[in-house]
Amino acid sequence: MKRTIQQIASQLQLPHKNLRPAEIEQLLTDSRRLSVPETTLFFALETRSNDAHAFVSDLYEEGVRNFVVTKMLPEWSSLNDANFLRVKSCLLALQKVASWHRSQFEIPVIGITGSNGKTIVKEWLYQLLEKDYNITRSPRSYNSQIGVPLSVWQLDEKSELGIFEAGISMPDEMECLEPVIRPTIGVLTKIGEAHQENFTSLQQKCMEKLELFVNCDVFIFDEDNELVSRCVDLMVLSQKTFSWSRKNREAPLFISAVERKEDQTVISYSFLSFDYSFRIPFSDEASIENAINCLAVALYLHVAPTEISERMMQLEPVAMRLELRKGKQECLIINDTYNSDINSIRIAFDFQQQRRLEPALQKTVILSDILQSGLSPRSLYRRVAELAEQSGIRKLIGIGPEISANGELFAIPERQFYPSTDEFIRSGIWKSFRGELILLKGARRFHFERISTLLEERIHETQLEVDLDAVVHNFNFYKSRLHSPGRLVCMVKANGYGTGAAEIAKTLQYHRCDYLAVAVAEEGMQLRKEGITLPVMVLNPEVNGFEELFTHDLEPEVYNFRILEVYIKEAERRGVTGYPIHLKIDSGMHRLGFLPEQIPELASRLAAQKGLKVLSVFSHLSASESWIFDDFTRQQMETFRQAAHDIEQALQYRIWKHILNSAGMERFPTGEWDMVRLGIGLYGISASGLQGLKNVCTLKTTILQIKQVSANETIGYGRKEKLQRDARIATIRFGYADGLNRQFGNRKGKVLINGMLAPIVGNVCMDLCMVDVTDLPAEEGDTVILFGEGLSVIEQAESIGTIPYEILTSLSPRVKRIYLKE
Repeated sequence: MKRTIQQIASQLQLPHKNLRPAEIEQLLTDSRRLSVPETTLFFALETRSNDAHAFVSDLYEEGVRNFVVTKMLPEWSSLNDANFLRVKSCLLALQKVASWHRSQFEIPVIGITGSNGKTIVKEWLYQLLEKDYNITRSPRSYNSQIGVPLSVWQLDEKSELGIFEAGISMPDEMECLEPVIRPTIGVLTKIGEAHQENFTSLQQKCMEKLELFVNCDVFIFDEDNELVSRCVDLMVLSQKTFSWSRKNREAPLFISAVERKEDQTVISYSFLSFDYSFRIPFSDEASIENAINCLAVALYLHVAPTEISERMMQLEPVAMRLELRKGKQECLIINDTYNSDINSIRIAFDFQQQRRLEPALQKTVILSDILQSGLSPRSLYRRVAELAEQSGIRKLIGIGPEISANGELFAIPERQFYPSTDEFIRSGIWKSFRGELILLKGARRFHFERISTLLEERIHETQLEVDLDAVVHNFNFYKSRLHSPGRLVCMVKANGYGTGAAEIAKTLQYHRCDYLAVAVAEEGMQLRKEGITLPVMVLNPEVNGFEELFTHDLEPEVYNFRILEVYIKEAERRGVTGYPIHLKIDSGMHRLGFLPEQIPELASRLAAQKGLKVLSVFSHLSASESWIFDDFTRQQMETFRQAAHDIEQALQYRIWKHILNSAGMERFPTGEWDMVRLGIGLYGISASGLQGLKNVCTLKTTILQIKQVSANETIGYGRKEKLQRDARIATIRFGYADGLNRQFGNRKGKVLINGMLAPIVGNVCMDLCMVDVTDLPAEEGDTVILFGEGLSVIEQAESIGTIPYEILTSLSPRVKRIYLKE
């Protein structure tokens, strides 16, 4: 639906007579999601790690002409045909515009909030009501301070019903969202302890959520919930409630019976003195409560009970965060590592009961410490213990210091506790699971995906899994540590340190990296073929490679007079002026670069020509990760500072300066200058031991064969290893042609199988190698991790006296790269 920029300015109480006429159809907060620039209004939001004002000029170049900003930058002075609406807060302006847009619609709007079930109720209402209304609803889980106004903006002249969900994690947030949604019908789903740490009590959070319903016509909730009922009275909302109850026959909607069957539930109810019933194809408690909330909405909107009954049975599952997967040794795995509050545990227990299809399956729960509960540990785990007992849990495995400290509260026949996920894996108890229905319920920081990998039945080919979300995390992690708004140069040389340069570069380009760097021109040329438009620095260019650099818009490092003279002549021959180069200074590493005593001659030669322009001058720290060489590192930085100063003085124009690599960024923030170069840190490896990075690469293969080999027999080529005992030897699909250094052979290297380390035995072969699995449970087809979570590439490198760089960059092209992204 189109609005004019003048209308929007008026709603923001801004002068609009001098604005250029424009129609607005899209509100944009993420510059990377631009679709139709001519009708887009961009809100330059500011966050802790990002200021979207920096993207205004780029958006202008792409055709956007309408912006909401909090400040005017000098570089915008030439954007004469652009409209700038200057406000105090872009977020509040976004919400105010959406509130005004909402006010233009006299249609029923359903607002949904709560701790659990918001998205499912929203999607089920859509399924139930789509035959009766043209519905506009929140996309996915757009329920935040930004997501809600973007959702409501989708209302248009065709909309007959709106359904929007709202989530909060801080006090006073709902006060901002209520006028944006302005629901006529309110639905409160389950209230739980998730994100409780920002509220003084559960009652405070409930009261905050109820703010969404202060102006609605009717408000639907479960009156059997004493906390909610008390808060409704305190908020003086009782006069507009349409409550439901399983206890109070006088309630507007009385649920008279709930009959659960194996794969469905029959719900009987009384409404306006008539009795009805319907079925849903679910039997867990969460689905029952969600269905009752949907029933109340449908009845209020005058959907006939017969229609409701028919449609309820057709409800389809919404993409659940609880996943059921086949496990090893006749087990079933329910993986729920998304929520960790007490209410989600109740839901997970109920789901586990629903999925207990075979009576022989014993119910087992692996549960971590529960975070963000707002309760004392004693009270919290007493409640968890009661739930576990009520749900018939036969085996409990608690992981974490808090649940372990409160272990005596659990009156469960079989219970064990471990301080960490690592300790649980090392215990090997998981190998004994057989014929069990196992619920994995862990907070994210406990990395229960490692346990899931051990328990699930699956087979993998040899592959390098590259986690692109981890790359983005590491990129933003280092970016957030910068003390000045300097440029970030990301290294994608050596095929992106073995991960695949093209995909890494595409990810970085999407997330607005400033520069990329490669080793040779061919690497840069390949990036251009893949559609990379970022500036690309070539660190080791060929003397005779100017043609490739010029043709593909690549920027060379210049490190000696020979290559400098050749490039000057090539530029002059082509009539090129100001071609960008980057000067390398040798400040003490003594690899490439101009020595300090050569700087006067270098500056003089550069000043006498016009074909090349120095964009940056830089140097490389040789031991920035090592504390024992800090004095030398500071000496390097001073040598570089003086050389850069002399060059800049001679050329009489501004030049970017940079010397910090990943370890330098971690340890010497005062040396940031204008740019920094992010290399190995981008891939999740800190040379200085910095915490906070995410693992990017996991190298996996499988066991091809296992055989029993007697003592005194030899393993592999050259008969280098003679067994000292009878052993189980597994052959895995990975050899030196894949990138496995031969030094790993003869028990120097290890691999990870089912959470346990197994030594590599005998010489490494071209395509295969052998490992000793005598002391661990391993079967043919099991997954083998050569490095990743649980066995870092740093550990592997140290075992043979090398560095992670070598391990990563040695991986053969025949190893399949798999890119993962949520």
